[in-house]
Amino acid sequence: MNDDDRCCGTGTCIIDANGHCWCGQQWDGEKMCHPDLASAPEPKTEKPAEPEPLEPTQPREPH
Repeated sequence: MNDDDRCCGTGTCIIDANGHCWCGQQWDGEKMCHPDLASAPEPKTEKPAEPEPLEPTQPREPH
């Protein structure tokens, strides 16, 4: 584990060259903080596939 001065104090920070940590925090030049959600990119969403229609079944005979 390297001793990065940007670590938030947990000792588990893995910070890339752009200041992004694996936990989602980002170096703002002074401290680690969560990025502003308003500036976060929109997640890509795909329309879920339509389920296959169910085949009709025959009612069971009572026991």
